[in-house]
Amino acid sequence: MSWKETAEPILSRMPGVSRPEGHVPFKRKLAWTALVLVVYFYLTNVPVYGVPTGESADAFGQFRSILAGAQGSILHLGIGPIVTASIVLQLLGGANLLGLDTDDPRDQVLYQGLQKVLVVVMTILTALPMVFFGGLLPADRAIAQSLFGATDGSAIGALQWLIFVQIFVGGLLILFMDEIISKWGVGSGIGLFIVAGVSQRLLGGLFGWQPAFGETGVFTTWGSILLSPLGLTSAPENLPPLATADGVYWMVMGGGDLLAVVTTLLIFGIVVYAESVRVEIPLSHARVKGARGRFPVKLIYASVLPMILVRALQANLQFLGRILDSQLGDDMPAWLGQYQQGSVDPIGGFFYYVNPIQRPNQWMWWSGPPASNFEVWQIMLRVAVDLGFMIVGGAIFAIFWVETTGMGPEATARQIQGSGMQIPGFRQNPGVMEKVLERYIPQVTVIGGALVGLLAVMANMLGTIGQTSGTGLLLTVSITYKLYEEIAEEQLMEMHPMMRDMFG
Repeated sequence: MSWKETAEPILSRMPGVSRPEGHVPFKRKLAWTALVLVVYFYLTNVPVYGVPTGESADAFGQFRSILAGAQGSILHLGIGPIVTASIVLQLLGGANLLGLDTDDPRDQVLYQGLQKVLVVVMTILTALPMVFFGGLLPADRAIAQSLFGATDGSAIGALQWLIFVQIFVGGLLILFMDEIISKWGVGSGIGLFIVAGVSQRLLGGLFGWQPAFGETGVFTTWGSILLSPLGLTSAPENLPPLATADGVYWMVMGGGDLLAVVTTLLIFGIVVYAESVRVEIPLSHARVKGARGRFPVKLIYASVLPMILVRALQANLQFLGRILDSQLGDDMPAWLGQYQQGSVDPIGGFFYYVNPIQRPNQWMWWSGPPASNFEVWQIMLRVAVDLGFMIVGGAIFAIFWVETTGMGPEATARQIQGSGMQIPGFRQNPGVMEKVLERYIPQVTVIGGALVGLLAVMANMLGTIGQTSGTGLLLTVSITYKLYEEIAEEQLMEMHPMMRDMFG
C-alpha cells in the first residue's frame, strides 16, 4: 500500500474553504479581498494576551516585510509557517519523492491536504520554541495570579501555553484568509499580505507620525521636509546647512536618507522594466487559419515569489541561532555564534556570516557603528555570503518553482498542445514543442532568479524607505504589477463573457 492510500482519508478531509460553484463577479471578488485585508489589519493590531508590549525581542524583526504579521500580535508568525511548508514541498517535489501528479484531481486534493498538514506542523514547531525558549516573554506574575490564582512555575507555564494557543490560532487564521482570497478574491492572500505590510512601512517611513513627548508627536524627517512648505509642520530643528559637507552627508546618509529614496524609486523602475522584458515565441492555430498568438517568456519568468522561500530559509536559520543562544548561553561555541545581551543580531560565528545585510550601516565600516565594530574582512565575507546565498538560492528556488507550478517546458508544451496551438515551422507534437521551449525557459529561469537575488541584496545594502528590505520591496512591486494584470484580465472577462468561456 502506497503512502497516498494510507494518508488519503486524512488529507482529503482537511478543513478548507470551498470553491465557488460558478463564476464569481469581479465586484464580489473585490469585496472579499477588501474584507480579508480589513480583517488582516485588525488582527495585526490585536495583541497576544499575556505578553507585555515592546518587551520581547522580535525574532523575525529583520524579515517582517516579507513574512507579514506583527510583533506581539495574534498574527505574530505571519506567513512564515506557510512559506516554510512550501519550501519543504518544493524540495520534496523537486526530488520527485512525493509521487503526486498535480494534473490529476485526486492528487491535487492530496497535495493541498499535505500542504495544510505541513503548515500546522510548522506553526507548532515555530510557536513552541518562540514561547517556551524566550522569544515571547510572559507578562508579570499579576496576570498569572488573576488567571490561575498562583504565581509559581506551573502558573507561568499555563500562561505560556495560553500564549502559544493564541499564536497557533493566528497561524491557522492567516492560512484560511489566504485560501479565501485565492478562491473567492483577486490574487493570492500571501502576496496581498506582503504588499499591505510593505506599503504600510513605506508610508510610515515617508510620512509617519511618531510619538515624541507627552501626548504630542513629530513627523518623520521626510514628512517634515515635504509638508513644511504647506505650513502643516516645521522643518527639523537639527537640520544642518545643506551647503556644507555635513549637510550633504545628513541628507544622503543621515536623517534625510535620500539614498533610501533613490534606491526605492530605482528598484520600482528596474522591476517594472524587467517585467516587460520577454522573449516571445510565435504560435499559430493548427485548424483555424490566420489565428496567431505569442507565448511570452519573461525575464523574471519564475516571478519574485521564490525570493520568499530563500529569505524564509535565512529567517529560520537566524531563529535557530537565537534558540541555541537562549539555551546554551555562554556554552555556545564561538565559531557557531555570538550574541550580545538584549540583541537579536549575532555579532560573530557562523550565524553572523549567514545573517543577511539589512541596512547600509551594517557594511559601511567608515560610517561608524555597528559596522565599525567589525574587521573589514569580516564585513566583506558576510556580504559575499549574502550575495552567494541570494543569487544561487534565487536560481535554485526559481527552478523548483517553475517545475512544481506547471511552468516548465514539458508542462507548457502540453498546455500549448491542448489549446490547439503550435509553433510555426515545427510538427504539432508536445515533444517537439518541449525541445523548442527548452532553449529559452531553463536559461531565463536561472538568469531571472539570480538577477532578483542580486537586486534584493543591493537594495538592502543601499537602504530603502521605512527599512522595508530589498526583498520586500521587490515582492511588492512585482506582486502589484501582476495584480494589475489580473484585475485587467478580470475586467476583460466581465466585459466579454464569451472570452471567459473560451479560457475556462
